[in-house]
Amino acid sequence: MSVILDAGALVAIERRDRRFLANLLEAQRRKVPVRTSSAALAQVWRDGARQAGLARQLPAIDQRPLDSDSAKQIGALLAAAGTSDVVDGHVAVLCNAGDVVFTSDPNDIRHLLEAHGIQAAIERL
Repeated sequence: MSVILDAGALVAIERRDRRFLANLLEAQRRKVPVRTSSAALAQVWRDGARQAGLARQLPAIDQRPLDSDSAKQIGALLAAAGTSDVVDGHVAVLCNAGDVVFTSDPNDIRHLLEAHGIQAAIERL
């Protein structure tokens, strides 16, 4: 099991959402892998000096790049799902069965995971 973070989860870190941070810290304490899309980070990153909380957490989060192989996988998933959000698509392809996804877009992620054939828990932020 891993914890997957979408852009909304990264914003929750930045905003110091206590409920979410408690979940994240517990996962880290239990040594559960935590990962996100580098595209999700690009969506929320603006100024490291003003985003100190997020900047502090980033070393503990595995940031997966959007490379050529994942781009093809995302494109195929978006076509199958009939959607176009590349960042949500990348978050979905990072998921494996049994993972937990923290998201501000549970319906979009659920739809993509169904199209991808992955059963993962979805936690709304």
